Amino acid sequence: MTSEIFAVDPLVLFTILAMAAGTYLTRIAGLILTKFVVFSGRTEAALQAVPPAILMSVVAPTAFATGIAETAATAITAIAALRLPLLPAIAIGVISVVILRLALAFV
Repeated sequence: MTSEIFAVDPLVLFTILAMAAGTYLTRIAGLILTKFVVFSGRTEAALQAVPPAILMSVVAPTAFATGIAETAATAITAIAALRLPLLPAIAIGVISVVILRLALAFV
């Protein structure tokens, strides 16, 4: 006995699969094509600056739109990330936001 809740429209399923394949192929093509291109120093530096810039474009609006605890924890995490590896910096960020939220809850 099949329920209507679990029924999948074939067109929707095809669209999801096609979008997943397109995303996957785009990522793989980027990796493959960069193997055949030699980048100059400035281009290499610019490409290495892309991941942090994307991360900041995702983090910054949330950090400034949520509250003072999140904004302060973002600053603490950014400072920690300048000196520490990724996992300890993330741990410091999580711990600092918890402590700041608890501290501000009692104020």
